[in-house]
Amino acid sequence: MADHDERTDAQPSTPDYDLAEVLELTRTEEYRALFEETRREIVSLLLERAATTSELAEALDKPKGTVGHHLKVLDDAGLVRVVRTKRVRALEAKYYGRTARVFLYQREHDAIGYEARILAQASADIAQRAGGEIAHVTASTRSVRIPDERAMEWKRRLDDLVIEFGEEPRGGETTYALIYGLYPTMRAPLPPGAEDHS
Repeated sequence: MADHDERTDAQPSTPDYDLAEVLELTRTEEYRALFEETRREIVSLLLERAATTSELAEALDKPKGTVGHHLKVLDDAGLVRVVRTKRVRALEAKYYGRTARVFLYQREHDAIGYEARILAQASADIAQRAGGEIAHVTASTRSVRIPDERAMEWKRRLDDLVIEFGEEPRGGETTYALIYGLYPTMRAPLPPGAEDHS
């Protein structure tokens, strides 16, 4: 599986720093670092461009000390690094970037339950905005009894759509999220109909 920030090819949305295409997570500390909510938000923001602790703190509306702690955890795990520095008055500003465009992972360690957490967070985000007018929001669900092979084909198609969405050039004033869920349900199929007995 790949983290939700999929590969992009030389698009305007490409970060302003060099990074590897793929990093496969193999160590427990990588999983611990990546599958925490604030740190996932940080690595997601860093796909847009390199950023300082202050810039990330402002975007996340969190204290600089908190963001600094999370950056250290990500850096120690090898998921982010300082990609450049800039002298600002008497201080040196550090700009952080991801070490890879895509993080590949297995459903183990802290990744267990990740899909449920994504869906819960999306639900909370929509509910938080429900008091005001929400433009361009849609949600739908369908349950269909299909073979496992067809379900995996649908998963690949949906993954491709998420990649295409992630490649959109950055612009506008609003950050949109695209989320999908494909999962087996406990819903039983209809019993055989009368015509099935003939």
